[in-house]
Amino acid sequence: MTKEALYDSLNYVNHSREKRSEMAQLILKNPDLVPPLLQIAFEVDDPISNRACWVMEFTAKEHLEYLLPHINKFIENIHRVHQDSSVRPIAKICEFLTLAYFSKTSNPVQQTLNTSHLEKISSTCFDWLIGDHKVAAQAYSMTCLLLLGQKFDWIHPELKMVLEQNYPSGSAAYKARARHTLAKLK
Repeated sequence: MTKEALYDSLNYVNHSREKRSEMAQLILKNPDLVPPLLQIAFEVDDPISNRACWVMEFTAKEHLEYLLPHINKFIENIHRVHQDSSVRPIAKICEFLTLAYFSKTSNPVQQTLNTSHLEKISSTCFDWLIGDHKVAAQAYSMTCLLLLGQKFDWIHPELKMVLEQNYPSGSAAYKARARHTLAKLK
């Protein structure tokens, strides 16, 4: 399948789990489609990029290792994503990567991600946490930063400060996740 054919197929993907899962199954059966999917996902001003991000999230949830050969392209572009419907799945993929990296069970993510990758995830997660983004992306960012603070000493104090500062104006969902995160920081 060409990038153009993949792009056209993404036109039929909507918010439903069924459609996102259907397209992710196509990617899972054809891992060679990951590079064009990433290209489409990071055409950040194109409305179809949202759909590519949704499919990428579903694909990563099933087989995170399919993303690993392309991790540099992924990490180099995450900060460019700005549409809310794209930020959420990209933040979720960052959470998958971070959870795998800090897992007690040895896995390929631990051999693939390097300090530079983790620093870029940290920086982008702080941007999502501080910026005007929906709670889901902020919640995934809190999880990432809580874990990344085990590697980078500066993260936990900054995270605590940001959460305490934004807590009064946060939504109920934000406050719930912030309380949970702050409790783990103590």
